[in-house]
Amino acid sequence: MTQVLTRSLLAVAFLSALAGCGTVQAPSVPASGAQAAVTSRPGTPALSTIPPNPEASSGWTGKPGWQWQKHAVAAANPLATQAGLEILRAGGNALDAAIAVQMVLGLVEPQSSGIGGGAFLLYDDGKSLLAWDGRETAPATVREDLFLGPDGKALPFHQAVVGGRSVGVPGVVPMLEQLHRKQATLPWARVFEPAIRMAEAGFPVSPRLHRLLASEKYLRDNDSTAAAYFYGTDGQPWPVGHVLRNPEYAAVLRGIASKGSRFLMRGEVAQAMVRTVQGHAANPGKLALSDLAGYQPRVSPALCFDYEAVARRYEICGMPPPSSGTLAIGQILGILRHTDAAKLPLQQGQPNANWLHLYTEAARLAFADRAQYVADPAFVQAPGGNWESMLQPVYLQQRAALIQQGPQAKSMKTAEPGQPASLRVALAPMPAQPEYGTSHISVIDAQGRAVSMTTTIEDQFGSRMMVNRGKGLAGGFLLNNELTDFSFTPRDAAGRPIANRVQPGKRPRSSMAPILVYGKQPDGRRGELLMSAGSPGGALIIHYVAKTLYGTLNWGLDAQRAIDLPNFGSTNGPTLLEQKRFAPATAEALRQRGAEVREIDMTSGLQAIQKTPRGYFGGADPRREGVVLGD
Repeated sequence: MTQVLTRSLLAVAFLSALAGCGTVQAPSVPASGAQAAVTSRPGTPALSTIPPNPEASSGWTGKPGWQWQKHAVAAANPLATQAGLEILRAGGNALDAAIAVQMVLGLVEPQSSGIGGGAFLLYDDGKSLLAWDGRETAPATVREDLFLGPDGKALPFHQAVVGGRSVGVPGVVPMLEQLHRKQATLPWARVFEPAIRMAEAGFPVSPRLHRLLASEKYLRDNDSTAAAYFYGTDGQPWPVGHVLRNPEYAAVLRGIASKGSRFLMRGEVAQAMVRTVQGHAANPGKLALSDLAGYQPRVSPALCFDYEAVARRYEICGMPPPSSGTLAIGQILGILRHTDAAKLPLQQGQPNANWLHLYTEAARLAFADRAQYVADPAFVQAPGGNWESMLQPVYLQQRAALIQQGPQAKSMKTAEPGQPASLRVALAPMPAQPEYGTSHISVIDAQGRAVSMTTTIEDQFGSRMMVNRGKGLAGGFLLNNELTDFSFTPRDAAGRPIANRVQPGKRPRSSMAPILVYGKQPDGRRGELLMSAGSPGGALIIHYVAKTLYGTLNWGLDAQRAIDLPNFGSTNGPTLLEQKRFAPATAEALRQRGAEVREIDMTSGLQAIQKTPRGYFGGADPRREGVVLGD
């Protein structure tokens, strides 16, 4: 234990140097006498809600990118990345390492993911590629009016989030256990050891965790257990470097390590979860013991689409619904192929206004389809009975024809959904509402087995409820607020149902987009694995991942330089630009095309590992604390 504590204390200096204590700013474009961070023009109404950041910004720290020969692990916190590397060095495979990373992230990055949440995971074992769905589900007794107030109107977002009402059945541990039984190299208990050691000995509070605790509005007042764990007696968050121990979390992990997921989903831990959710004084929820005991992960073939860039063919694979990530990314990239985007290289290391116009128009079209069609496939049928209908080249060409091109082109501002199949659906599009969350893990082992996993408790610190069994041990784990990914409004004014409305046992739609990229052989078969990537960021995950894919495949950037590019996008409303990263002339050129332009924080957290002739090159987002480690 002494050695572990020493390592944790030494990591304080590493984390502080890495994150610059959260004060380093992103490289900005000179304003040339004008304000660099331009907001919308005074008096201009917003076309839609601007997606808020899932987590507050904690600065910018440039990353070099990392080259490794044998294997590589990428995660959002260096201590979690180190845990994954420990497991690889002990003979574990990519899956074993990813499980170890997840358990440590739940300790050191509790605001983003943990055993009280869910995840999507792609696993390539060298023989097959499968998509594993550990998404949370709605309790059996919920009704579609879950998020409507007594007046019949949608609740304010955080009124719905904070408390038990928003808590879905957590699925990440049952999913990982089921996959481990099929694919593991090391024993189940072994992959829990790094997290258990760290929870018992303590870990240093990172600059990012400290900053998020300092800015958090709800955690202290909502849950006394969480307040006592994350804050001192003076009500202030523990300072950077403070050694934080979580013996309750360690005890729960020991139970899961020895008895499996049933220790979490049944018995005293399950009872503690239900007490916490149903016992919330102001906002109780519906989670029941039967919901926890009955949870089942899903497994299916990955959703893949072909993509051609710079005369090379690729196959890009991700999650099928209830994730909307792969579909939206595939639509954006596919629509762009039918425009002049490929003729527009980077200018001074950045996308220019002409390219951004095309991209954001493609994004509006994709997000319109997303709002209309995408939801849990166990409850909603895909257009034409197949989600691939939304990715057909003919359909994407039709959608691309709606985009004006050329110097005088104007923005459509908002797009209407298309009709990817012959039969019209009797559904209403989902209104815009906030989405939050998550963390991402990528691992490629020495045998080429690969994991791309995006994991979440949704909003920053989830439902702001910490589960503790009441055995006198400090700490515990946070519960998700995943049900707020459902549409708060179940039907439109005409009574038409919204695909992503709340229903018992249903999985909410997600933007999470874990991705694996492959080459394409001349005969059309899938070729070698080229990249594992993904990002947190709520609805903007789609743009963060699409940007990185376009940067690597079309502009020839390595993963780190692609991640470093300024962020941008649209969720079918204003054009969003990462503040202080674009020249004022770029924003003005987009306004001249009729777009409403908003410059905002866009706090991505992308991790990516690329196959190279020398092994594996990893990139990590300078906007968060992640690193890529390997041998």
